[in-house]
Amino acid sequence: MSDFGFLNTHRTWEDWCGMLLGAVIVASPWFPIQDPVITGHQTVILNTVAIGLIVFGISQLEYVALQRWQEVTTILAGLWLIASPYVIGYSGDGFLRVYHTSLGAAVVLLGILQLWQDWDMNDQDMLKHGQ
Repeated sequence: MSDFGFLNTHRTWEDWCGMLLGAVIVASPWFPIQDPVITGHQTVILNTVAIGLIVFGISQLEYVALQRWQEVTTILAGLWLIASPYVIGYSGDGFLRVYHTSLGAAVVLLGILQLWQDWDMNDQDMLKHGQ
């Protein structure tokens, strides 16, 4: 029987996925099938770019020097991305809400997976990440 040993260890491909998710989040206001009113809304664009850069930057930090606070920050950023259409007020405006909900869910799931993998690691093991 096969086990899921590859999910028990925090691997660098997860950090690369986080960086890719951050880049996709930054680009999401300009995805096809967008309402032109949304792409002109500066608060939505600024929020999206900020969250995307946070996810991208935290994933880069995880690639270089792994710490548990990075996963918690990633989870919080994903939760904010899910909630932002309702808080900022663009929840009824087309596909951007769907994009942000699905991308935020992917970020949260990735952060939870990484936090679960790193939960029992000591500081020395975390410093060896990526080597």
